[in-house]
Amino acid sequence: MLPLRHARFWRVADVAMLLLVFSAALMPAVWFWNDKVKILSWLQHSDKWLHGMTFFVLTVWFAGQYRRPSYWRIAAGLMLFGFVIEICQFMVGYRSADWLDIGANTAGILAGLAVATAGIGGWCLRVEDWYSARNTGID
Repeated sequence: MLPLRHARFWRVADVAMLLLVFSAALMPAVWFWNDKVKILSWLQHSDKWLHGMTFFVLTVWFAGQYRRPSYWRIAAGLMLFGFVIEICQFMVGYRSADWLDIGANTAGILAGLAVATAGIGGWCLRVEDWYSARNTGID
């Protein structure tokens, strides 16, 4: 982990993000598809994009808190998280598991790692520096 001044804040935010994604993945999706009225039917076709974007954001989020040599751990942990989500979706009766979702998760993770490696990794330190300078009056 990077030497973050507000590590406790980031840990709480990490847990909140993962719980939010987990709960959203297990929420009943019945209200999206109605036989008579296809409200938000576009979501049916963009499900894989949502998976990819979610795991992209999670990867960039965690890459902001860890050094580059730890990125493989981020990828492994998020892959495991994606598998757990799919297993849980399989176990509940109102959601369905899909191998293509795991593929979309993996694509999001790889894209997130590419962006993090290109320079956005460690962004939490920059946010903390900005916050400290803003609150101390240093420009």
